[in-house]
Amino acid sequence: MRAPVFYGWIIVAAGFVTMAVGVNARTAFSLLFPPILDEFGWERGVTAGAFSFGFLVSAVFSPLVGRLMDRRGPRVVIEMGVLVMAAGLMLAPLVSRPWHLYATLGVLVGGGANCLGYTGQSLFLPNWFVRRRGLALSLAFSGVGVGSIVLLPWLQALIARAGWRAACWALAFLVLGVLAPLNLVLKRRPEDLGLRPDGDVAPAGTAAATRTNVVDAAWAAVDWTLARAIRTSRFWWIAVAYFFGLFAWYAVQVHQTKYLVEVGFSATHAGWALGLVSLFGVPGQIVLGHLSDRIGREWVWTVGSLGFVLCLLALLALRRAPTAPLLYFMVASQGMLGYGLTSVIGAIPAEIFEGRHYGSVFGTLMLTAIGGGAAGPWVAGALYDVTGSYTPAFSIAIAGSVLSALAIWLAAPRKVRAVGHSRQSPRN
Repeated sequence: MRAPVFYGWIIVAAGFVTMAVGVNARTAFSLLFPPILDEFGWERGVTAGAFSFGFLVSAVFSPLVGRLMDRRGPRVVIEMGVLVMAAGLMLAPLVSRPWHLYATLGVLVGGGANCLGYTGQSLFLPNWFVRRRGLALSLAFSGVGVGSIVLLPWLQALIARAGWRAACWALAFLVLGVLAPLNLVLKRRPEDLGLRPDGDVAPAGTAAATRTNVVDAAWAAVDWTLARAIRTSRFWWIAVAYFFGLFAWYAVQVHQTKYLVEVGFSATHAGWALGLVSLFGVPGQIVLGHLSDRIGREWVWTVGSLGFVLCLLALLALRRAPTAPLLYFMVASQGMLGYGLTSVIGAIPAEIFEGRHYGSVFGTLMLTAIGGGAAGPWVAGALYDVTGSYTPAFSIAIAGSVLSALAIWLAAPRKVRAVGHSRQSPRN
């Protein structure tokens, strides 16, 4: 007897909640950044560097996380991330020197987020869907937006009332209390439960036809180990796209709150803006993820890159004209368009390097993605310390977004597995 709901949607629901809490616990650095800076008086580049350093350390371990996912599955990997993140948040209130901040909110929170956030979810969620892969990933990742509009304003109010240390403790207990039990439901692939991707029923008889979206049969037939993948140009074009895509994303995300306060907005409005970006990202991610199942991953990645170009241009314009309409335009372009990158970040490599070793391949690709996410905030902070302006860093991020879009077209997942249609393939 078939279950009334395909178990893959339960996996998506668990991912939604995990992303809502876990990713926003890391994003909270943007709200913790101003009071920490004010309390200790450290240089902006040094303080923002904690976020970047955590990204770099988690990037180094991404290939190992991918390999662990291939061997032990999501339950082990994501629960490990929950414990590491909670430890970082609990220890953060004890910081008194920059290296303490780097170890706690940087390494531990960043490393935990790597296991349970976009990287961890993208290592196994694509296994559960083929025809609706973009939609499934976008639904899970839209939890970030819903969580942000609930958690980030609450966190900003808690910081104002009780201080940033109390906020860290509250986040730690939330991560442990909600995510630790929830992720016990996870399974790596539908075959572990005798199911098929998308909840499809297995065709009867050996002569039955199956559906396939394979365009390049020779490429798809390769057993894509990491060693084979890194010898292809497609692997490196994806790496370039991911590096510069996340460079722009996190250069904006980490510095946005402080920047908005400096150009004339209140801390409360800046906190709400950060939350609204992710809220606007909910319909954007879902629509663009669903659209990617129809028109292709390349187009959606391009739209997401365009979103960050528009967002960065708006941020630059806000210094001269800090008006509400321009602020809303920045928020909408970043959330509704830019956040669409997440809906295909797992689907693109899955369609090119699908197979038993996908975790190792994707984990290594995330080494470059997280490297970009680390470089963005650090470069923005360091250039600000030198020039007193965000204009150079934001200009670099604009150029990087354009390069990111171009690189995905050169990786060309559409030439390996098509979306929007499938054809009959006889079974032998």
